[in-house]
Amino acid sequence: MSDNCCEPIQNQHGWDCRYRQILWVILLINASMFVVEIISGVYSGSQALLADALDFFSDAANYAISIFVLNKSLTARAKASLIKGSAMGLFGLWIMGSTFYQAFTVGLPKAEVMGTIGFLALMANVVSALLLYKYRKGDSNRMSVWICSRNDALTNIAVILAAGAVFFTQTKWPDLIVAVFIAGIALSGSWRIIRSAVEELKFK
Repeated sequence: MSDNCCEPIQNQHGWDCRYRQILWVILLINASMFVVEIISGVYSGSQALLADALDFFSDAANYAISIFVLNKSLTARAKASLIKGSAMGLFGLWIMGSTFYQAFTVGLPKAEVMGTIGFLALMANVVSALLLYKYRKGDSNRMSVWICSRNDALTNIAVILAAGAVFFTQTKWPDLIVAVFIAGIALSGSWRIIRSAVEELKFK
């Protein structure tokens, strides 16, 4: 047996030391981007940035749970996936309700801030997705980690496009539409994770 715990050798639970290190790196990236986006979202008045900020917060919590259950049994990991899937679903419902409220308030988000922070968030999530690509398959817990990073990259692209649309149209509707899009992705990912976790619990 090698003395280096970070060689790509998996134990009986299907994880390795390098995967744990990657999760820690991505956890720190998401926590940092949450702070950046929540401040930028409030400053710019962008519902899409605030939605993405809460998404980063949700993902940071999800990665923390994934690290905690990494060497646990399949049942424990499936139960953790149920928690993560439910959190994603609640996040999606919150964004839907918040966006509906924002549709009846005045104010135009700052497009230049949306675009700049959206691009920064995209780079953060592309790095995260690339780090996780090798580990995208496996149980529901591992799959949920991959889905989070992949979905985040898609939502960041949408935020950047919304920033351009807000700038050219001088309306808040592109910002609100993207917020709904982010909520839809969260709800879709939530359903997939929960369904997979339930199947694992049924056949444990």
